[in-house]
Amino acid sequence: MFLEIITPDAKVFEGEVDAVKVPSTNGEFEVLNNHAATVSALGAGSVRVVEKGARRFFKIDSGVIEVLKNKVIILAESAIAQA
Repeated sequence: MFLEIITPDAKVFEGEVDAVKVPSTNGEFEVLNNHAATVSALGAGSVRVVEKGARRFFKIDSGVIEVLKNKVIILAESAIAQA
């Protein structure tokens, strides 16, 4: 599936991924390929991206996630790549 992480200042990530785990306002949830269409508010926390078996993490403030037809868009107030 295709993922974009976007802030008001820049596009932080763009590419094909295997999975995305996000901190929603009601707890964490994971998005996999062929996930049902979803729109959800996000809270502050860590976004885990699995890309070709490797894990990457991004610290975000509040935002929104949209999942539709194997495309995931995360609109965040801020996002910083973590080691």
